[in-house]
Amino acid sequence: MKTGIQGIRLRRATAVAVTTGTLLVSGVLSVAPAQAATAPTIAAKGGYLMNNSNAKSLYTKAADTKLSTGSTTKIMTAKVVLGQKSLNLDTKVTIQMAYSDYIVSKNASSARLIVGDKVTVRQLLYGLMLPSGCDAAYALADKFGKGSTRAARVKSFIGQMNTSAKSLGLKNTHFDSFDGIGNGSNYSTPRDLTKIASSAMKSSTFRGIVKTKKYTAKTTTKSGGTRTMAPWTNTNTLLGSYSGTIGVKTGSGPEAKYCLVFAATRSGKTVIGTVLASTSSTQRTTDAKKIMTYGFGKV
Repeated sequence: MKTGIQGIRLRRATAVAVTTGTLLVSGVLSVAPAQAATAPTIAAKGGYLMNNSNAKSLYTKAADTKLSTGSTTKIMTAKVVLGQKSLNLDTKVTIQMAYSDYIVSKNASSARLIVGDKVTVRQLLYGLMLPSGCDAAYALADKFGKGSTRAARVKSFIGQMNTSAKSLGLKNTHFDSFDGIGNGSNYSTPRDLTKIASSAMKSSTFRGIVKTKKYTAKTTTKSGGTRTMAPWTNTNTLLGSYSGTIGVKTGSGPEAKYCLVFAATRSGKTVIGTVLASTSSTQRTTDAKKIMTYGFGKV
């Protein structure tokens, strides 16, 4: 009888042990779901990042707050030029004294274009986007605006920039300059600027320009000779310092502070974004790296 009772107890103990063992094994094998990475803190007043393939938001900070854009405005300048009907990138534009006088009066960033030189539209786009030449921006606005006077043509070109923004459905963007040196009402938002850049990046010409680190233009002088310009270096330091970077454009100014529109591709996935009003040129790059690294963890 004792043997029977002991057998029952033994079987029960074994069952408990097996059950407990199963729970322990289950506990070992089960993996708690990983917590999502914490969104980074950035110094910029506004920031935005999206998946370029489906426009899904990956990061936001004051993404719809209107802020001064500085020279990131030139993304739209390039977009408008590249959107011209029957555009010939090899068309030559003669550099006018007005362009030189403008950058001197505004103490503006320059592509160091020489008055009287004939420069192709393609070269002007490189001068616009790499060294952020306001002289190149002026030349392009004068060339592709419509009107009988330079002032009228510039006004027309800025009108084209605003029309393009509206066509993208952007309600928080307005341009009053061709280069970002605003006259009181030149603004956008991190989200809007990102959408502008995403649209511009559909152009293979634009993509080729904004990922270029250095470019040397050979222009035609007034006398018909050839001038080799000093190389233009891209102001976007993400190129070469952040793996996968493919653009896009820096900006700065007293009101704009330090801005950066950026894009990168890793493992076939592209993210694109903007930081506005960061605290320094170094910090805007740091902000962008933080956002992109965070975003790549979500795509």
